[in-house]
Order: sequence, then structure tokens, then C-alpha cells
Amino acid sequence: MIIDHIHAASKYANLNPLFKKAFEFINKTDLESISVGHHEIEGKDLRVIVAEEHGVTESASLSEFECHNQHIDIQFCISGIERFGWKPRNTCVLPLGEYNFEKDVLLYNDKPDMFFTLKENQFVILYPEDVHAPMISDGMIRKLIFKVKI
Repeated sequence: MIIDHIHAASKYANLNPLFKKAFEFINKTDLESISVGHHEIEGKDLRVIVAEEHGVTESASLSEFECHNQHIDIQFCISGIERFGWKPRNTCVLPLGEYNFEKDVLLYNDKPDMFFTLKENQFVILYPEDVHAPMISDGMIRKLIFKVKI
């Protein structure tokens, strides 16, 4: 997992060829007016979900404590304050069902090891080994969720 501010994104652009395109999208797009929903950037290899929703309680978020096998997430906070739960996948012991290939999600019933907060213009890069519970907030959150194909 990597957490940083968009001004430092160039440090991470070379970690994956699609990261640079994701960060360029952030810098070149009017993030306040882009429509909510799914947008393809590089076909199925790099797509972004624009979300604008009211945050959820910690317990609601933890009911979908998730990780992915086929994608890396880059989650970028446009506005609001978003809290995440996090735990390394290799220490999770309570899977909640089987891996869903179509949705690329595996859920766990474990408790997070830590929580962190994203504010405006901050991002987190979540790899398949990062189990995460996003959207914890008592306010509105506008964010980008990039799905980077592995």
C-alpha cells in the first residue's frame, strides 16, 4: 500500500506503466464536472469509477472488507474525508465466501490492523495483498477508483 498526495504522484508513475496514465487523467480532467459512473481510459486495462456518495459506518464498510486478484486500485479523494480500514492479506484468516472472479473481489471477516484517512488530493494505491474497507465517513465523498489490470 502507498499513501501520498497527488503532487508526489510522479514518484510512483514508473511502478506500473498504467499508473502514469491514471495520474495524468487526474491532472488533466475537470474532476468536479466528470460524470459519476464508469469510464474506460485504456480499455479494460485501465478504467476509472467516479463515485459521489455519502460515506458509511465503520461496521457497514467492514462487512465488505475486500481485496482483488486481477486489479490494483488507485483511490483518489476529490472531496470529503474518507477513512479506510486496512490489513495485509497474508494475515487474514476469516474469508467470507469464495473469490468472485466476475467482480474480482474476495471478502474477509477479519478486523483491520489499522485505519487511515484520505483528504482532498490524496490517494492510496492498493495492491492485491491489501485488504481494505473504504468509504468510512459521516459526510459526502467524491472520489476516483482506478482499476489497473495486473
